[in-house]
Amino acid sequence: MDDARSLLMHQLAAIAYRLQKALRDAPEGFAAYRVIPGVRTPMELVRHMASVLGYAGTLFRGGTYHAEALPTFAEEIARLHSNLEFLREHFELDPFAQVTPKQLLQGPLADAMTHVGQLAMLRRMFGSPVPPENFVYADVKAGNLGPHQPDPVAPDAEWNVPEHDLPG
Repeated sequence: MDDARSLLMHQLAAIAYRLQKALRDAPEGFAAYRVIPGVRTPMELVRHMASVLGYAGTLFRGGTYHAEALPTFAEEIARLHSNLEFLREHFELDPFAQVTPKQLLQGPLADAMTHVGQLAMLRRMFGSPVPPENFVYADVKAGNLGPHQPDPVAPDAEWNVPEHDLPG
């Protein structure tokens, strides 16, 4: 496997890892949390991410992709992980005919990672911040694209949330 494919598959795994970190132990009501009108809820963000990654899949198989709303947050999350796996299969096997690996990285994969950061920010705004960790040492494995991600290897043991950072 060439370096570009290997890096793309690692990026997919980093998205899966960080997504689950942002969602791990999310409190009841988080999926529907809307900061202000016009800002996506976490559930809408996850659906949008599935759509972005589904679109990336069309660059290999053709056609179009639109992620219809699913009834539950868990189903939205499962679809997103399924789309990560679908891309991994194409990254391993298919030629990059319509776009280059660099275009995939700067487009849909960067977009998906940006939205993972938005989910983490929404967790903080919801009053349930995601504990920090040094992601350089995270146990990210290219083959692990599902919801079952390892615990942090290098969490920040000194981390505390100042009271003035929490709502209310």
